[in-house]
Amino acid sequence: MIKKHVFLLLCLVVNNLGFSQRVNTLGLSKFSQISIITSGPGEVLYEKFGHTAIRVKDPVLQLDLLYNYGIFDFDDPNFYVNFTKGYMKYKLARYPFHLSLKSAQQDKRWVKEQILNLTQQQRNEFFQFLETNVLPENASYFYDPFFDNCATRPRDIIQKVTSDNLVFKDDFVTKKQSLRQLMNNEINPNTWGSLGINIALGSKLDKIATPSEYLYLPDYVFEALKASRIIKGEKEEALVQKTNILLDFKEKESKSDALSPFLIILLFSLLGLFITYKDIKNSKRTKWLDFTLFFITGVLGLLIVFLWFFTNHSTAPNNFNFLWAFAPNVIIAFILLKKEPPIWVYKYCLVLLFFLIIIPFVWLTKVQLYTYPMIPLFVFLGIRYWYLQKTLKR
Repeated sequence: MIKKHVFLLLCLVVNNLGFSQRVNTLGLSKFSQISIITSGPGEVLYEKFGHTAIRVKDPVLQLDLLYNYGIFDFDDPNFYVNFTKGYMKYKLARYPFHLSLKSAQQDKRWVKEQILNLTQQQRNEFFQFLETNVLPENASYFYDPFFDNCATRPRDIIQKVTSDNLVFKDDFVTKKQSLRQLMNNEINPNTWGSLGINIALGSKLDKIATPSEYLYLPDYVFEALKASRIIKGEKEEALVQKTNILLDFKEKESKSDALSPFLIILLFSLLGLFITYKDIKNSKRTKWLDFTLFFITGVLGLLIVFLWFFTNHSTAPNNFNFLWAFAPNVIIAFILLKKEPPIWVYKYCLVLLFFLIIIPFVWLTKVQLYTYPMIPLFVFLGIRYWYLQKTLKR
């Protein structure tokens, strides 16, 4: 991670040197190239989806630059606060292409280049657009992982530059999937990162994605460009003039965590089921278990409420995880520490049991997909709530 931070800092420093200002007036030569660079997935969570960037190369002007929309804006003093609230500020950075390739080689990530079939005028429009956007006053933008990121920005620029001459093909979509399904294809569901994302984000992710929306993922940008065409004169030609494999590493497989969510949740649920069995057998109630269960699900429920109503995350609203992570549980957790809780608590447990019964219908109808490591917890919650409503009713 230290290496990556140093690399990003170097990128930002180089980006501010203004070494290509002279090109703004000269323009790119007829030998110039605009390429879309696609990198394979890396090791850490934010690298699992791969990466898309733009390369501008001109041997006459001795330019070989990478324009990267995936840089965190560390200059923002409120970066982490804004990130939590959904105002995730990223920025466009420009730096020599060889620095990017060197970093990918060290990380053993494959890199492919697609040289776009653009006219000299279109290449210059593309380049001027990038040069305008890389200026300090224009470089920052509010990042959205699904609708405005390092992959969607190049897509949008291509559409802007080519206008009506672009013939977008959706042949690359062989199976209709939602944004969540596309995301879960990239991250192993049995990881804490995947679990956290799936709990935090709501049913907007479960709408079937349009072909254009697939392009929030770099792999699909690559496939869409390969399939698409461009009109030049009266002829329809391939949008990609040539594809080069710059680094040919084996794609990193997304593996489950060693201490995986499924393992930890399963062990906790089995322990809870065993204690519940003992409680039934001995006609008692283990208060610390109820406190732990209600407190944890309540805190997660508060997080869902916060993300849903008090942040700008576009995919946080309408989150049906509230059916098991119910915010009022935080208060009930302390009430259940009493030897004899109020009798109305049993009715509260009935409501929670009803919520759990709804989950399979929400899941099967694909209103919102849940992640499989949660299944043992759902079973345990159902049995414990059933036991509590029976016990507390007395």
